[in-house]
Amino acid sequence: MTLLLAGFWPGLAGAAALGLLVGALAGWPARPTVPLALCGLAALLAGIAVAGIVPGLPGLWLEGAGLILPPYLAGCALGALGRRLATRP
Repeated sequence: MTLLLAGFWPGLAGAAALGLLVGALAGWPARPTVPLALCGLAALLAGIAVAGIVPGLPGLWLEGAGLILPPYLAGCALGALGRRLATRP
């Protein structure tokens, strides 16, 4: 996993920056269904990646998605929080 972090750090930083931008532009969703589903998907991807069920190149793609999705979601949450705090009277 450390090797993945060393190789994917530009993608992680880009995902977090993109998440900040998307969260700031979109704001909080009206219903929490989609964010909860995305968090569940991130947990599922992380579980499959840790278990090592998928070998080879598809396994690398799965581990990369499981590694990049949480920073994106955290960036979205921080961007939406910043938008909410900035527009609050």
